Order: sequence, then structure tokens, then C-alpha cells
Amino acid sequence: MRRAIKPGLAAIAAIALAAFTLYTPSKAAPPVQYVSIFGQQSSQAALRGQVVLVNFWATTCSICRTEMPKLVATHEKYRQQGLATIAVAMSYDPPNAIAGYTEANRLPFFVALDVDGGIARQFGDVALTPTTFLIDKRGNIVQRFTGEPDFAALQKLIEQKLVEAV
Repeated sequence: MRRAIKPGLAAIAAIALAAFTLYTPSKAAPPVQYVSIFGQQSSQAALRGQVVLVNFWATTCSICRTEMPKLVATHEKYRQQGLATIAVAMSYDPPNAIAGYTEANRLPFFVALDVDGGIARQFGDVALTPTTFLIDKRGNIVQRFTGEPDFAALQKLIEQKLVEAV
């Protein structure tokens, strides 16, 4: 005798299948322009061909301050292999606080000012810090992390993306 699938389970299975089918693992990163606290300029287009970590943070965010040494260590571990890191300071963070933190902590990567919040808007209205995006060599967002990421898992993903062809 065959058992009938309960209607509730069938609906859940159909929704899960539809969600799986519609899921796109990557989406093109927005074509943003970055300006550093020192006036340097870069863009997402200029970083194509590299794996990029874009981290939205604030000097007033305790989780951001806790994760920053791990972000620095990750950058240092993979930068020679083609990882670029952009730390985007939120628009509400005063530039003098960002510059002071960057210099005091010797941040070795590009620290961008998001003066009007435009970069955060282009990345999907980022409001919570920290929020980090991993972008592959083709310029596609591979993963979004809200809160401090599991750095072991993040580094494993970075390693996978670094060996992929453009």
C-alpha cells in the first residue's frame, strides 16, 4: 500500500524546490567608486581579476573592533595570492575617528569613506555593522556575512575563489 504525502509536506517540498531553482549563487557586485581616507581612488571595476573582501564597519561598533584583527590577519595571509580588502566606513562615522583608528591599528588595506551612504545603498542598503561581502574574480558577490563571519569558513571560501580562473 502506498502512503500519501501529507499536504503540508508536499507544499514545503514544492516551496523548497522553487527556492532552490530560483536561487542564484552570485550576483554582480555594484559598480561602486571608493575614495580612501587619504584621498586615493579605486573602483569595483579596477579590482576585477582579484578576490575582494568588502567590509562595512564603524569605529563605534564593538563587534567591528573585535573582528578587525581577524580581518587584518586574513588580508595579510592572502594578499600576495590576489586578495584585496576594502574596509568601508559607514557614513555616520566621523572621518577623523576613522583616520585615527586606521593609523592607530595600522590597517594594511584600503579604508574607504562612505560619506553620503551611497556605497552602502548600492550594496543592498547595508545598515548593520559589520557586514562583509566576498566578491570573486569575475566581480560577482559570492557570500554576504552579517555580523562577524566564521573566519575559518571565510578563509576556506577565499582559498577556493583564489584558485578559480577569471
